[in-house]
Amino acid sequence: MLSPGVQLGNRYRLDERIASGGMGDVWRGTDQVLGRTVALKSLLPALLDEPGFAERFRGEARTMATINHPGVVDVYDFGNDQQIAFLVMEYVEGDPLSATLSRVGRLTPARTMALVAQAADALHAAHEKGIVHRDVKPGNLLVRPNGTLVLTDFGIARSDLVGQLTAAGSVLGTASYISPEQAMGQVATPASDVYALGVVAYQCLAGRRPFEGDNPLEIAMKHVQEAPRPLPADIPPQVRSVVERAMAKDPAARWPTAAALAGVARQLKAALSQQARTGAQSRPISGVPASPAAPPGRAQVPLPQQARPMASAPRPPAAFSCRATPASAAAVGQRAAGSLAMARSTTDRTCGGM
Repeated sequence: MLSPGVQLGNRYRLDERIASGGMGDVWRGTDQVLGRTVALKSLLPALLDEPGFAERFRGEARTMATINHPGVVDVYDFGNDQQIAFLVMEYVEGDPLSATLSRVGRLTPARTMALVAQAADALHAAHEKGIVHRDVKPGNLLVRPNGTLVLTDFGIARSDLVGQLTAAGSVLGTASYISPEQAMGQVATPASDVYALGVVAYQCLAGRRPFEGDNPLEIAMKHVQEAPRPLPADIPPQVRSVVERAMAKDPAARWPTAAALAGVARQLKAALSQQARTGAQSRPISGVPASPAAPPGRAQVPLPQQARPMASAPRPPAAFSCRATPASAAAVGQRAAGSLAMARSTTDRTCGGM
């Protein structure tokens, strides 16, 4: 059992446990060679018994370490000690976005677009290395005191075994932010991360998540079957359009890349900030192209004349009919439960992510 003061790899001292999750714990620690504060993620011993897991984790950790982007938490080291595998990461001074939302409720459209642009930039850097985050949510977006954002807790070497470790608080594709395709048990892709970031943007703007339910399975099925409640009427239609497109049920209808989403969010942030300075609140935002069919390198936003509700979800397959029989409903639950690890939430703290 790890405890404060334990040393791993004859180098890293554990100082304080700051988060727990389905794969293990995250600690604030000290690199005693370089004399710097680090975050250490220790893996549950049971994961190491799974054939090939340690090798996958080490390989993906190496890939993560090659991402050189200010919006992605740095990976410093990987090791094994006392039958414990651990990952050493940058310790980020800042608050999770979840804490900010709990404190203030809603963010302004300009602030939301600024954070979305930064997060999308970080996701694109990972996607270019072939890494999908799989669990984008406010608790994994750390905001430094200077307002810059760092994306943490990438789904490195996610294990099938984690889905069985509900007692340890496992979270795989947190239900409130899971994409429809993940909820249906399909493989997560970069488009899945774009969807999840769209949900985060929705929550920042509305002060609530798009879907609520009594349990994770119910919430996940709403991502598949239902259209979100409309955003508040005070959200500019251009911003509304960005979120609508990011949250499209069909992955092909979303922003083509995270970079495309970042570009258009940055344009809107600049335009909104300019409006705020000039007081021209009633004027349409200019300088943002109207065609949604632009190539990925030049992200563009459709400019509706007035706010409209989120597009309705496509008619679900028969197995997901709202009028399904008890037998078909049970089949739905079994299928979705296989793609979700349902458990208690972890504590969001300043760290390298969990």
